[in-house]
Amino acid sequence: MESQGKSLTETEGKGLAAQTQVEKGIAGAAGIVAFGTLISRILGFVRDMVLANLFGATMAADAFYVAFRIPNMLRELFAEGSMSAAFIPVFTEYLAKKSRLEAKELASAAFTTLCLLVCGVVVLGIFLSPEIIRWIAPGFVRDPYQFSLTVAMTRIMFPFLLFISLAALAMGILNSTRHFAPPALASGVFNVVSILFVFGFTSFLPEPVYGAAIGVALGGLAQFLIQVPALYQEGLSLTFRKPVWPLHPGVVQMGRLLLPTTLGLSVTQINVLVNTLLASFLSAGSVSYLYYGMRLIHFPLGIFAVALSTALLPTLSTQAAIGEMEGLRKTFSFGLRLVFFITFPAMMGLIFFRVPIVHLLFEHGEFGRVATVGTATAVLFYSIGLWAFAGIRIVVPVFYSLQDTKTPVKVGFVAMIANLALNMTLMGPLKHGGLALATSLSAILNFSILFFILRRRIGRIDGKRILNSHIKVILASLGLLPVSLWINYQEMWLSPGNWTIKAVILSIAIIISAVSYFTIQAMLKSEEFHFILNLIQNRFFKRTLRPK
Repeated sequence: MESQGKSLTETEGKGLAAQTQVEKGIAGAAGIVAFGTLISRILGFVRDMVLANLFGATMAADAFYVAFRIPNMLRELFAEGSMSAAFIPVFTEYLAKKSRLEAKELASAAFTTLCLLVCGVVVLGIFLSPEIIRWIAPGFVRDPYQFSLTVAMTRIMFPFLLFISLAALAMGILNSTRHFAPPALASGVFNVVSILFVFGFTSFLPEPVYGAAIGVALGGLAQFLIQVPALYQEGLSLTFRKPVWPLHPGVVQMGRLLLPTTLGLSVTQINVLVNTLLASFLSAGSVSYLYYGMRLIHFPLGIFAVALSTALLPTLSTQAAIGEMEGLRKTFSFGLRLVFFITFPAMMGLIFFRVPIVHLLFEHGEFGRVATVGTATAVLFYSIGLWAFAGIRIVVPVFYSLQDTKTPVKVGFVAMIANLALNMTLMGPLKHGGLALATSLSAILNFSILFFILRRRIGRIDGKRILNSHIKVILASLGLLPVSLWINYQEMWLSPGNWTIKAVILSIAIIISAVSYFTIQAMLKSEEFHFILNLIQNRFFKRTLRPK
């Protein structure tokens, strides 16, 4: 019995060590993706600042953001969201259970099918652009010039869908082979090309805002091309093959996952479109306020939640493919605890610092005080749901790794109905702020239902450990209050100018708040804090600092 107990202890120790290595690998990959996403988000804000300075929250800006929302929505449906959900689990299964040659054939078959499908959508979209605009922004019909401007930019940007779809496929292949850096940096290339085109060619165009639309299309092409060398290095270059029937079995398997995934993602996009439709009936600038507000929410969401989700999916898919359910449960618990550890204080920071941040980033040129207040209102109500937006990014990949794409669709449909009801209830008293709040509340509902369904599906998921971690995060986040309250009461944010001094003051305030948060986490002996500290110590100083 003693020998058996010793053997069991050794087995548990090996399992714990293996899971620790998995978690370190995920965290390392998430760090790479987060760094690339950080660069992309910074460049994206530079692009938004350029656009805000040139066009403000005007009719032309509203036209551009409505036009961009259409290919961007379809990108979520046909490219990044659905491609990751359908392609990575199947491709990872081929890599784990079959030969690399078979995986390469699957990649080429997926490339061919994707090209044919998306090219058809692009051609159809260009032809039907006027009808699409009448549907998603009926308020624009009242102004013939704004309507025609929106239609023209929609047609210019529709090819972006093809380019970004190919970029998403390349990203799925590289992430499945644990190559996270090229796809992470590729999105930054998109913003660089967009910025350069706006600066270099806007003055030569009859309508300056057309430069932003052309920059989007060319940026999408650059985002795909920059990943091609990495594909060649992996020996998984994308080649067009003669379409055959029946389709490749892997593509058929992807299709079975793709359809419900696309329906599920369409629920999210329907919510966005409903917000755009309703905002088009509000005062001028409302569409832009929601856009800029969501851009600020996407900054921490993209850097932390999306980065961690991107790193988690290949590992979860591998664990599901080989039947390692205990490891899958622990990986999910780790992901949820880590993403809440980062995104909850980010949520508090956006709520407390929203006016100074919007003022500093956007209140230049045509973007005035009224636009700052409107955007800050959107940030406030979107921020309330940031933790839920992030949590969904962690829960949904677990369903995808189990090749269950139907459950998120069903839950998403319930959330969509709730969002519609909340929109109609809150839009009257809160205007565009009510639309943002409805989005947050429906996301909280979405996450809660998915979490409880998953808990029943895979069994125990370290509930006490997750709850204990979340309580420490909430307590530590209260450390942001003193500095943020002091900053917000300063009169410097009421008028433009002194940008350097304001940037320094806001940066110092954010740094002090972050130091306060991590100090309290250290005092509370947070497991996530010491995990990150260990990771940094091992990577940069080659030694380990363990909690007492």
